[in-house]
Amino acid sequence: MKYSRDEVLQYVAEEDVKFIRLAFCDIFGKQKNISIMPHELCRAFEYGIAIDASAIAGFGGDLRSDLLLHPDPSTLSVLPWRPEHGRVVRMFCTITHHDSTPFEADTRTILINTVKEAKDVGITFTFGSEMEFYLFRRDENGEPTKIPYDNAGYLDIAPEDKGENVRREICLTLEQMGIMPERSYHEAGPGQNEIDFRCSEPTNAADNVVTFRAVVNTIAARNGLCADFSPKPLPGKPGNGMHINISVKSEDGRDVLPYVVAGILEHIPDMTVFLNTTEESYLRFGSDKAPKYITWSGENRSQLVRVFVDRCGTKRAELRSPDPLCNPYLAFSLIIRAGLDGIRSGASLPPAAGSPGSTRGDFKLLPKNLEEAKSLAANSTFVARILPKSIIKHYIQ
Repeated sequence: MKYSRDEVLQYVAEEDVKFIRLAFCDIFGKQKNISIMPHELCRAFEYGIAIDASAIAGFGGDLRSDLLLHPDPSTLSVLPWRPEHGRVVRMFCTITHHDSTPFEADTRTILINTVKEAKDVGITFTFGSEMEFYLFRRDENGEPTKIPYDNAGYLDIAPEDKGENVRREICLTLEQMGIMPERSYHEAGPGQNEIDFRCSEPTNAADNVVTFRAVVNTIAARNGLCADFSPKPLPGKPGNGMHINISVKSEDGRDVLPYVVAGILEHIPDMTVFLNTTEESYLRFGSDKAPKYITWSGENRSQLVRVFVDRCGTKRAELRSPDPLCNPYLAFSLIIRAGLDGIRSGASLPPAAGSPGSTRGDFKLLPKNLEEAKSLAANSTFVARILPKSIIKHYIQ
């Protein structure tokens, strides 16, 4: 359910809400929040709540350090793991300067504007994420270890799969927050799990990714475990991916997905540093079905993009290179922009991997390491016309 401002005020007054968390992300996708009391909520809606931006990665220095958080009432959600009496709720925020101008490094606003620009030209995107993570044990002092919670494999069940009850608790918690998972299961790595989500409007889908990471970390800790979303938690074992399912509709009824995929293939080298942000990210490429080449296919899950028809008859593309540490607002913005470029130019798809006329020698490689990815982004006209200089600078430094 999407709430209005007045409905949020009524809910807080009637449902014993004692704390309101105003949530946002830094430029790298790490969630932050500030809690306010109910009597401050009207002021938050009217004027915003001030934060010190100089203390947040990528938000600037001491000059013009004050920014304002403006809660989005449509994102109201109860935090089910907090007490039922004296409830805690959360809303995602947009960020402005004190003169009401948008903060240029607010990645959520970047995505909101990108979605609007796509709709203005008659194109509507939806996204769904497939998120992988490991569950590790903690030591006697409660500190995380690299000891997997179990040694189960792909689609194994209890008792080998010890994460079954943890995934169940995660899924039920998400449902209480209005987020509907599609599937959950044990992945191929020891202690590795996956939970997948329905496609939804891009900003909502990105909010769901951020919420999901917070819920998984919280539920894992409640069970005496540590969740790890890093792209390569264990040497020699499968890495964690964040596979992004992309659906697109055109007002004129055209099938524009091939153009979208062609645009993504063209721009993926320049985008990769924003989708794969750590040195570990590049250790994942080329193993355990993680892509290495800039390719697409209708069947092969080891290719960069897989194009398929889902069980509802909707044609989708699945981008398989991103990992779960990326900022979903930036990732979705870049994918939309690359897709719009492909539509505008009428870009042609190259032959599918494995089809007649395609050879491995013709395929370009994804960046081999973080430094190469940074260099490509630094010299990209595509990235420069989409993202503010402040964000690009922090990603390539």
